[in-house]
Amino acid sequence: MRIVRVIGLAAAGALLLGAAGCGSSDSLEDQASGGSSDSADKGTVVVGGQDFTESQIMAAIYQKLLENAGYTVQTKLVTTRDVYLPELSKGSVDIVPDYLAGITDYLNAEKNGPDAPLVSSNDPDETLAALEPLAKAEDISILPPSEATDQNAFFVTKDFAEQNDLTTLSDFAALGQTIKLGAPPDCEGRSDCEAGLTKTYGFDISQIVPLDFASAQVKDAVKSGEVQMGETGTTDGTLEDLGLVILEDDKGIQPAQNLTPAVNSGFLADNPDIEDMFNQLSETLTTEDLAAMNVQVDLERKKPEDVAQQFLQDQGLL
Repeated sequence: MRIVRVIGLAAAGALLLGAAGCGSSDSLEDQASGGSSDSADKGTVVVGGQDFTESQIMAAIYQKLLENAGYTVQTKLVTTRDVYLPELSKGSVDIVPDYLAGITDYLNAEKNGPDAPLVSSNDPDETLAALEPLAKAEDISILPPSEATDQNAFFVTKDFAEQNDLTTLSDFAALGQTIKLGAPPDCEGRSDCEAGLTKTYGFDISQIVPLDFASAQVKDAVKSGEVQMGETGTTDGTLEDLGLVILEDDKGIQPAQNLTPAVNSGFLADNPDIEDMFNQLSETLTTEDLAAMNVQVDLERKKPEDVAQQFLQDQGLL
């Protein structure tokens, strides 16, 4: 997953705690709002997460569900997992939307060191089984993941795919072409990027052209032929209009990144009613839903809270 750790735990903890006491912060957004369909206020819930479009939408969905159930909600969106997961463990944050393999690999590295072998895989059930004991040790409870997933993905132009009858990465690799890949510099050596493409699929990559993940620049580079393939996410809803198409990861080099509610265990024990609420959400949410909502925010310039409200109403969850 594109979410990476970029600051140490001590600095991250200080950042979150310091920002929580301020009205605003460049790296921390606090939003408090009341209002509920219930007459009784069940108390305050702190929803955490990261500050990018998809996470903003998911935090808004969580907020509206909780408010509808009678809770007052404060939202804290930050830069990295290094900030919000320690606070989730301590109970300063109560619930976050997270990604299955992302949180698994983070907690595994925190426990066993940054060079520890990965325990996530492209199998959601196996990854969840590896995650649960790691999370339990940190006083974090993992609710059932949704079908919705946002994995790294690789795309080409639609014209190139149609001309060569390509639908999968294996199809492209079988052409035997030397290619340039548009991707962030950390793609090199990663099993879900350059190493997986070359070792698992057999691609001959002559150069990784350093272009940001899912950026307009990497899409332009693929369209112009500067690179033959680029990296984005599976919920990128902009590709079709640009004449681009994702090739299926048919050999499974991407780990399972299903959207998963992670809850402070003490908070869940005190508020067991939220489990049903979030299980219903996870049973409903699909990858297509995520892509459609991302487009509404990124391209149509709608507010995440308005997109969240409409989605929940359409699904009968409000």
